[in-house]
Parts: sequence; C-alpha cells; structure tokens
Amino acid sequence: MSLRLHALPGVVRPGCKELLCLLVISVAMSPGALGLCPTACICATDIVSCTNKNLSKVPGNLFRLIKRLDLSYNRIGLLDSEWIPVSFVNLNTLIIRHNNITSISTGSFSTAPNLKCLDLSSNRLKTVKSAVFQELKVLEVLLLYNNHISHLDPSAFGGLTGLQKLYLSGNFLTQFPMDLYVGRFKLAELTFLDVSYNRIPSIPMHHINLVPGKQLRGIYLHGNPFVCDCSLYALLIFWYRRHFSSVMDFKNDYSCRLWSDSRHSRQLFLLQDSFMNCSDSIINGSFHALGFIHEAQVGERLIVHCDSKTGNGNTDFVWVGPDNRLLEPDKEMENFRVFYNGSLVIESPRFEDAGVYSCIAMNRQRLLNETVDVTINVSNFTVNKSHAHEAFNTAFTTLAACVASIVLVLLYLYLTPCPCKCKARRQKTVLNQSNVHSSILSPGPASDASADDRKAGKRVVFLEPLKGPAAGQNGKVKAFPSETVIAEGILKSTRAKSDSDSINSVFSDTPFVAST
Repeated sequence: MSLRLHALPGVVRPGCKELLCLLVISVAMSPGALGLCPTACICATDIVSCTNKNLSKVPGNLFRLIKRLDLSYNRIGLLDSEWIPVSFVNLNTLIIRHNNITSISTGSFSTAPNLKCLDLSSNRLKTVKSAVFQELKVLEVLLLYNNHISHLDPSAFGGLTGLQKLYLSGNFLTQFPMDLYVGRFKLAELTFLDVSYNRIPSIPMHHINLVPGKQLRGIYLHGNPFVCDCSLYALLIFWYRRHFSSVMDFKNDYSCRLWSDSRHSRQLFLLQDSFMNCSDSIINGSFHALGFIHEAQVGERLIVHCDSKTGNGNTDFVWVGPDNRLLEPDKEMENFRVFYNGSLVIESPRFEDAGVYSCIAMNRQRLLNETVDVTINVSNFTVNKSHAHEAFNTAFTTLAACVASIVLVLLYLYLTPCPCKCKARRQKTVLNQSNVHSSILSPGPASDASADDRKAGKRVVFLEPLKGPAAGQNGKVKAFPSETVIAEGILKSTRAKSDSDSINSVFSDTPFVAST
C-alpha cells in the first residue's frame, strides 16, 4: 500500500535550501552548541564573564561561539591540555589574570587556536618555557605583566609571527630580551615591548642598533635600576629628540644609580641637561650607530634608507631636502634619486648637499604616516687627509725638538767641565809657579807668605845678598850683578800669571845686610 502526499491548496512545498536552513538552526539550538549561561557567569551574546567564582577550569556548557571570555580572580592555578574542555574556535580574547597560575604546559591553548589577545597578567609565573604558545598563530597581544618572571626561553614566543604587543613589565628580568629582535626566533611584527619596572641594569648598546626603527620606537624601559652610563644617556636623548612616546611620556621615570663606592650610591635622572658631563662625541657616536647621522665624502655615492615603522608594500615614500625641495620616486632630479622602498641615493655629494633630510612615509592601507629625520654630513677626504698629515708633521717636529733639547741639557750637565774646578786649578798653577820663583830667591818655603797676601794677589820676593865682599856706595848694598833684570823678570812673570790687573810687587821691609 503506498501513501501519497498531495500538497494542500495554499501551502508552499519546502525546497532543499529551506530544509538545510532548518537543519542548521536545529543544530545551533541544540544544548551542545547553544550552551547555557552558568549560574556563576554573566553572559551577553558572545561575551561571557565568570570572574571571582572560585573556578578551577572553564565551564564545559558555555556557548561554543563566544568571542570574549573573562575568568579573572579564580583559582585555576595550572594550565594544562584539559583546562579548556571544549573547543572555542571563535574565541579571540581570553582573560585569566589573578588566578595564581604557576605553570603553563605545552598544548594549553590548542582548543582556542584563534586567540588574538591573551591576558595572563598578575599571576605567579616564574619562567616562560619554549613553545608554550606555539598553537596561537594569530595572537597579536600577550599580557604577562606583574608576574615573577626572571627567565625567558629564547624560543618561548617562537611561532608567534603575528605578535605585535608584548607586556612584560613588573617582573624580575635582569637582561633585556634581545632574542625578540635578532636571531632565529625574532618577532618581525613586534612594535610594542614593555619591560618597564624590571631589574635590568644595562642595555646591550652594540645590539640595540640592529633593531629596526619601527620596532625601536615601541620599547619601554622606564623604571629599571640602570647604572649611569653616557651611552645609555645618548640612546635615551636620541629617542627623546625623535619624540618617541616611550621616553616623552615617562621622562621622569628614567633614572640611574651612580655608585661612589660598594655601599653608597645616589640616584640621578637620566634625561637631564649636562648628565655626567657626557660629551657630544659620545652622543653623536650613538646617533651614527643607530643610522640617523651619515657621513658622506665629496664625489662618493651615498645611500640612505628610510627606517620607518609604517613601511610595507602599501607605503609611499617622499624625501624633503634641507632646502625644502621635494624628492620623489621616478622624478628626475640633479644628483638625487629616490626608490620606491624609501631609499635615497646621492650620486655625487657636494658640500652644499649637507643638512637634515626628512623621510615621510605614508601608509595607504592603515592611513598612517611617519617622518624620520636623517642628518647628512659631507666632508672632503683628501683635505682631511692632508690636514691630518700636517698635524702629524707638526706633532713630530715638536717631539723631535723636545728630545733634542733634553739631549743638549744632559750633555751640558755631564760632559762640560765645571767652571769652579777650572778656576781652582788655574789658581793652583799660578801659586806653584810663584813659589818656584820665590824658592830661587829665598831659602824659606813659599808657604811662609801670609794667607792675606795670597788672597790679595800680592807676591813677596826674598833677595839673598852676595857672599863675597862688595863695594857699597853710600851705605847701599848691591844685591846681584844683574839685579835689575832679574827683578823686572820676576815682576813681569807674576803680573802676567795673576788673575788681577792691579797687582803690585811689594818687597820686604826688612833691610838687607851684607854679610861680613
């Protein structure tokens, strides 16, 4: 027996599409898909809040298509592969702060693979192990602030290729997480990193210049116990001059400690004028390292890149020269050329090309624009080299003159006879010669002459009378047959060898008595 159904008049026969729609609606209205709003939670369409309800895991009867779930102030404690019992494919925001979470296991977020924002702040995490977030391929914001994190595994955030913001403030980090910017697990899209109020004493200055400008702008370092250093000061001053909000908004929160000894230190504000008398050469050296001051040589080709955070395939670049001339791609300009990637080429730099160049990056997709200022200094290598050679010659000449002067002084001191000794020897020679002549005339020694007579330059001549009888005239004695000649010779010899020009020959007052 067959049963035929005939359509009643006025009734529309349902088609395949209508039946499919009814099937989907019936599945959606089933308890498993529709879910219920637990008594411990507050539900508002696709937003569920289950805060402060003493929960240890996610309720299993929640609506599967929710987009935002707040589980703050509960007692979850441990995140393992079973703490989310059902799959939430549409869940994009998960908040689990203040849950005393101490550990995160691999696969903890496998049932919520489409999360874009994950809040794990204000828990008890001490370390972030490798690959705990590897399932979250589209995660953009990760909040880990106010934990006890002292160590980050280099691969902890591996696989988060879309991560843009990472909050790590209020932890126990002692090193700047440089692995986020360089190396195998670097995050190319990370434009915001907050490591404020940790225990970081210094920044790796030799690596920080490797960070692209679009990422450098979003690094927040305030509140760390830095050690006072001119390189750190130069870095922060540079950021301040570029109007980085990380420095502009927290200027008074950047400080450092200057240690006078092992026990005593004083705190200084980093962003103050004349900080530690740091020289301009150190500051400019940091600017050179960061690529915002370029040195060009006359006639040598120079390439300058526009290091902008908005740069991608939908970005237009233009440059403005020191004379306010607009430099654009594919526009013929003397000595200048701009590429579509933002690079500026100066074919043959001249002295008049020096100055501040501004790169303007305009992103059409996100309607963003950014201006980057680059200083270009032009110098002549040949002139500088000749000046350096002249300076070297001058220095060498001065050094040689100093050495020669020292040698001459040493020669004078050690090789030239002392004038005092020469004078003493000369006087001694004169005395000896005088004594010889005196000994010829006198039987007494030359030392019989008084010291006063020697000091006055006077000489006493003793004449002996002739032994034989001599005929006298008027009672006078004739001393020698040629006494006049001998006396004159003695006087001349004494006067010639004396040091004084006023020497007089004085004869003894004792009268000569002829022997009988």
